[in-house]
Amino acid sequence: MSDASASHAADRRELTAAQRNAVAELLRVSPVADELGRRFARAGHELHLVGGSVRDALLGRLGDDLDFCTDAHPDETLRIVRGWAESIWETGREFGTIGCQRDGLRLEITTFRAESYDQVSRNPVVEYGTDLAEDLRRRDFTINAMAVSLPEHRFTDPHGGLDDLAAKVIRTPGTPAESFGDDPLRMLRAARFAAQLCFEVHPDAYAAMTRMAGDLDRITAERIRDEFTKLLCGADPITGLRLLVDTGLAERFLPELTGLKLEIDEHAQHKDVYEHTLTVVSNAVSYETEGPDFILRMAALMHDVGKPATKAVGTDGRVSFHHHEVVGARLTKARMKALRYPKETTSKVTALVALHLRFYGYGRGEWTDSAVRRYVADAGDLLPRLHKLTRSDCTTRNRRKAAQLAADYDALEERIARIAAEEDLARVRPDLDGNAIMELLGVPPGPVVGEAWKHLKELRLERGPLDRDEAEAELLRWARDRGL
Repeated sequence: MSDASASHAADRRELTAAQRNAVAELLRVSPVADELGRRFARAGHELHLVGGSVRDALLGRLGDDLDFCTDAHPDETLRIVRGWAESIWETGREFGTIGCQRDGLRLEITTFRAESYDQVSRNPVVEYGTDLAEDLRRRDFTINAMAVSLPEHRFTDPHGGLDDLAAKVIRTPGTPAESFGDDPLRMLRAARFAAQLCFEVHPDAYAAMTRMAGDLDRITAERIRDEFTKLLCGADPITGLRLLVDTGLAERFLPELTGLKLEIDEHAQHKDVYEHTLTVVSNAVSYETEGPDFILRMAALMHDVGKPATKAVGTDGRVSFHHHEVVGARLTKARMKALRYPKETTSKVTALVALHLRFYGYGRGEWTDSAVRRYVADAGDLLPRLHKLTRSDCTTRNRRKAAQLAADYDALEERIARIAAEEDLARVRPDLDGNAIMELLGVPPGPVVGEAWKHLKELRLERGPLDRDEAEAELLRWARDRGL
C-alpha cells in the first residue's frame, strides 16, 4: 500500500480509544490550536499538530510546547500570526520555523520540509516540502510521524505510529539506512527515546545503528551533547546507555564509557567496572527528589573513568586504582569540554568525580573535626549531591559491609550537621576579613592580604572558630614569621 493510500485508510478508520484520548487531551489546548488552524485556513493554508506533540497527546501527557507543520512559508506564517500572537521569535527561520506564544503556550510552526544530509556536511540541507505526507515521511520515527489536522482534528498516521506506540517500539518510517543516512543523529535519538519512553528499538533499526555508528562523526558536538543530555536525564537512562555501548555509538563521542568494560573492579564483585558504573547511575537516580539531576547522573557515569589508566596489580594479585579519582576528574573535564558543555556544569561534575572517594576511610575513625570541615568546605554547594553520589557508589553484594558503609555515612552526615550547627559550616571563612587584615598589618590591597586570608582560613578549618583576640594573635605571628 502506498503512503498516500495508507494515509487515507488511517483517516477513514474509526477512532480508537487511544485516539479518542488524544483528542480529549487536545481539547485542553484546542482553543488556541483550533483558533490558529482557522487563521491558517482563512489564509488558504493547512495547519497540522505534528511530531512529539501528537505522540505525547496519545500518551496523555501533552505539554505546553506545541509543534505544527504547514504548507505556508515563513513569511506567510509571520503574516498570519502577527497581531494574534503575544510574542514572536524567528531564531529557527533558516530551518523554516517561526515561534510564537499565546495564552501560556509556546507554538513552533514549521513549513513542510524535505530535509536531508548530503552525506558529508554536519548540518542538514533544508528544502521546503509540498504536502503533509512528504513531511511525515521524512521524520525520524513512526511514533513522531503522526499528525492531527486543525481545526477539524483529523488524525493522520501513514506509517503505523499508533501501533508502534502501543507496542512500545522505536521504528523508522522508511528503511533505517535511509533515515540514519539522512541524519545520523537519529541513531542517538533512538537511544534517547528508549531512555525517555522506556521503549525498545526495532531490530532493524538496532542493526543499522551498529552498522552505521561511524556516521555519527558527521554530527556537531553540540547536537550530540543535547541528545545525550536528554538520554541521561530520561526515565530509564540505563537502557539508553547500554544501547550506546552495544551499538558502538558511545565509542564515537564517549569512549571512556566503553573503556570501562575492559576493567575488573578491585573487589572482583562485578564482571567489569562498566556494570558497576551503570549500577551507580541507577542508584543515583533513586536518590533524586526533584526530578532528573544531570550533574549528579553525569558524575555517577564518569566517577570511575580514571580506572583503566590507573590499574595496577600487586604481588598478591590484588587490583588497585590509586588516584583514579584525580585522573577521572581530568578525563571528565576534557570529555565535557569536547562536547561543549558549559564551564559551570563541567566544573561541578568534575568536582564531584574528584571528591567521590574522599569518604572512604572515615569509618576507621581517622577523621578529625578538621577533616570534616575540609570535606564540607571542598564540596561547597555540591555537598548534597556528594552525599548522594557517595551512597550510590556503595554497590557491594556483601550485606554486612553495605550496612556498615551506610551506617558510617549516616554517622558522617550527623557529625556534619552537629558541627554545622555549632560553627555555621556553610560559610566557613577566616575569622578576620580583608579589611581587618590590612588594618592590622598596615598593608595595602595585594598578594600579602590574600596569603594572610588563606592562612587564617586554614586555621579556621583546622581549629574551628577563633575569637577576635586569637585570630589577631595568629595573624601577627604569621606576619612576624615572614618578616612583615
